[in-house]
Amino acid sequence: MKCILDALHDGRLIELPDNHKEKALEYLATLIEAIPDLGVEGGITEKVLAREAAHNTGIGKGWACPHARSPAHGDMVCSLGWSPAGIDYGSPDGQPVHMVVMYFVPESQKNSYLKEISSLARAIQTQPAMQDLKSLEDLNDVRHKLLDAITIALESTGPEAKARMIQLEVRHAAAADAAAGPSPLPLDLASVSGFISIVVVPGAKPIVLGQDRDIVQVLESAPNLVPQLADKSRAEHQGVKVLLRSLSNYQPDRVVYECLAFKA
Repeated sequence: MKCILDALHDGRLIELPDNHKEKALEYLATLIEAIPDLGVEGGITEKVLAREAAHNTGIGKGWACPHARSPAHGDMVCSLGWSPAGIDYGSPDGQPVHMVVMYFVPESQKNSYLKEISSLARAIQTQPAMQDLKSLEDLNDVRHKLLDAITIALESTGPEAKARMIQLEVRHAAAADAAAGPSPLPLDLASVSGFISIVVVPGAKPIVLGQDRDIVQVLESAPNLVPQLADKSRAEHQGVKVLLRSLSNYQPDRVVYECLAFKA
């Protein structure tokens, strides 16, 4: 499910403004066509609609996975659209579609696409949370749900897969920083600390739980760590970068932020 993780980090998850099937597909195709350096000037909408007319891509449980293929070489990419009300998609199980994942698949990426779609279908079938899309309230809920599903899918394949996920998240954080402007701190993937938890209790300083003592101390001294995470889903203090992966609310008024931390 690497391609979905890429899309989440690159901002290609949107709330669909139209519950009409063809309109929703047009929005998602436009997102893909707008990707810099993809090498596609247009035509994705037409390819997706033509394939959809020949074969419905609803896979059940509220999900659909349309795709367009291309003879060009390059990376496989996807865009994601969430429909709170649901789309009358004509899926085999008759359920409205709440999540549309549209793939752009170059000829050289056919095997990668088959692995990706197989992993996604397995996650949908085995994780009840992936089937409960009607209860989600906003895009943050959707994003966290997808990140949790990706984490579970990778954890089931062992520590090497989790390490790859960490490196992928770090790489995208670096790319996002580069897009925002030059950074004076070089990124060193060898310095990745891994996953941390930040426990927030009203009236007390946040508690950082992690395996790297230095990172824990730096983050616990950060004056605006939690506000940055709440506002931008990322934070930085004294050369330590933090990416928000998910958060959980506990009674009474406790919040736990699950994050990825690394030294820049």
